[in-house]
Amino acid sequence: MLVLAFDTATPAVTAALHDGQRVLAESTTIDARRHGELLVPTIERVLTEAGASLREVTAIVAGSGPGPYTGLRVGLMTAQGLSTTLGVPAYGICTLDAVAYAGGLAEPFLVATDARRKEVFWARYSDLRTRLDGPFVDRPADVPVAGLPVLGAGAQLYADLLGGGAGAPPYPYAGALAGLAAERLGAGVPLDPPRPIYLRRPDAVLPGAPKRVTA
Repeated sequence: MLVLAFDTATPAVTAALHDGQRVLAESTTIDARRHGELLVPTIERVLTEAGASLREVTAIVAGSGPGPYTGLRVGLMTAQGLSTTLGVPAYGICTLDAVAYAGGLAEPFLVATDARRKEVFWARYSDLRTRLDGPFVDRPADVPVAGLPVLGAGAQLYADLLGGGAGAPPYPYAGALAGLAAERLGAGVPLDPPRPIYLRRPDAVLPGAPKRVTA
């Protein structure tokens, strides 16, 4: 097994290679505006560091969001393109699940990431592997924290309402994404296809009919 995983659903442009036992290489750059420029060089860097070629990859995994439309589609389109080129399966994993997995908590908690517009994407978990509810998008004040720890960049951004992130990684780093995917694949757990999780309508809309001009 050689799993190539990457995510572009947050400001972290991140990629990792996993052999089913451990992360062989991982690279991350925090830049919310250059997902398209950075992803392919990041993948190449990871492969070079691991001493592997793209043709040796047996599965592609991309973070499926939720996240902003423009950044999210970079990773998912790349996953679909590589899957077709290499003839290997591509899968999608919820970005919040990767943050949860990296957090390592064995008790109930929430994950919250920045959704912009003064909102967060969030989900509830019973442990690091099991999502109970979500994902949702809400204002931080409307997230039902109920005294639970909250992980992720959203918790850090709105620390007064969500608790500051509990020391966990703020972003869904690809090492965690790859590890979770490899664990599920090794156990025969079905993974979702690489399709985006959109919780909002896109900002771009088709223009309406031109206004009628009269004399």
